[in-house]
Amino acid sequence: MYLVISAFYFLLVIAALIDIITRDDSRVQHLPKLVWVLLVVLLPLIGSILWFAVGREYAAPREHVSFGDPRRHSPQVTVVDPGLQRIRTTEQELADLDREIEFYEKQAKLKRLQAEVGDPAIGPDGVMKRDALGTAE
Repeated sequence: MYLVISAFYFLLVIAALIDIITRDDSRVQHLPKLVWVLLVVLLPLIGSILWFAVGREYAAPREHVSFGDPRRHSPQVTVVDPGLQRIRTTEQELADLDREIEFYEKQAKLKRLQAEVGDPAIGPDGVMKRDALGTAE
């Protein structure tokens, strides 16, 4: 009996380590792969159970179809998370912020120039005057 429990324990740890190492980084949740490996090595039973319970991302279940169904041979449609399409690098974010700052600086300069020229629709504070209905005067 002890041999069976020991073999199960050993296979669970080996399966967890193989699964962690071969799994793509994008499908590992909550902790980096190295931390998961250390957790399974240092706390084998708890680490393995935690890995299979919360650490890995399980694929969506596939629809089983009969042998003659044409959907069987059609490529599977994958749904892409719209949040993943918007992943941007730090440099791209900084470039966007620089463009936004430049836009608002140009807007402020335009308001100052309109106020200097004496545009009646622009007040001395650089804000466009509006009437009671909210339209520009």
